[in-house]
Amino acid sequence: MKTSIDASEPQVADQRARQASTGGRKVGRRGRRTRSVALRSLVVLLLAVVAAFFLVPLIWLLLAPTKTDSALIARSPFAFGSFSQVATSWNHLLAFEGGAILVWLRNSAVYSFAGMAIAIVVGIPAGYGLAVTQFVGRKTLLVITLVVMIMPSTALVLPLFLEMNSLHLVGNAFSVILPFSFFPFGVYLAYIYFTTTVPADLLAAARIDGCSEWKTFRYVAAPLAMPVIALVAFFNFVANWNNFFLPFVMLPSSNQYPIQVGLENLLSSTPAFNPTIGGSQLAVYRPEVALAILLAIAPVLIVFLFSQRALVTGLLAGATKE
Repeated sequence: MKTSIDASEPQVADQRARQASTGGRKVGRRGRRTRSVALRSLVVLLLAVVAAFFLVPLIWLLLAPTKTDSALIARSPFAFGSFSQVATSWNHLLAFEGGAILVWLRNSAVYSFAGMAIAIVVGIPAGYGLAVTQFVGRKTLLVITLVVMIMPSTALVLPLFLEMNSLHLVGNAFSVILPFSFFPFGVYLAYIYFTTTVPADLLAAARIDGCSEWKTFRYVAAPLAMPVIALVAFFNFVANWNNFFLPFVMLPSSNQYPIQVGLENLLSSTPAFNPTIGGSQLAVYRPEVALAILLAIAPVLIVFLFSQRALVTGLLAGATKE
């Protein structure tokens, strides 16, 4: 009897050890699960705070033109006014300097799209040439492109002004369009794309079939590069549209200003930002300024939507064969 009891004691001990081990694993899993839930909750909370930080001013901006200037201060920031007040704000904004807001929007469109077109026509072939050809000074040129790309754009305004002044172009639309078309980031983006994505064997096959380098680029490389072309176009357009300092330095008169410089004129004519303007007939108020800002933002959003469609179309065209 004693022997049988002694024989069963190791089995009982093993069972207890297994149970303790299983219990430890369960506790460890519960601990890891609790930490995972806590980490996810913290991430969600952080994202909510960041989203609120960016969305709250945007909501206020969307609602501001629906209220009068006094209601904008007295009422809740998220209160909705009326659509008739939006029409009133638009009429007041349109009356400012004889419809200057429309002139500024037109100028921004001309400067941005012209600079974007030149940047694509020049930058994409330049990136292709850097990617597929070997020549003396190629690496040096790439390094210079990188250095200029990381330089602040404001640091180049003074040299560009001196250059445009020597060409007698200051005060001319080309003093803005030509610097806008200088887009080293687009050149480097095209270089990376043609180096890593377009097969070199495909380009070699086109050359063997008798295509010149230009025809190889035009009929083979460029259609495959639609995604990067759309990307360069979008980034260049956004940079051109939002540029303030360069047009402010280059252009002397209000009828040549783009919308970003025109907004500075609006702010200087708003009593809330410039008390010296008082209640004169030239004054504009915060709802009109908010409406002008929305008008300045809208083209970028529209171009963003169309560039996304072009990007997806280019990806599908490059990934499928008939």
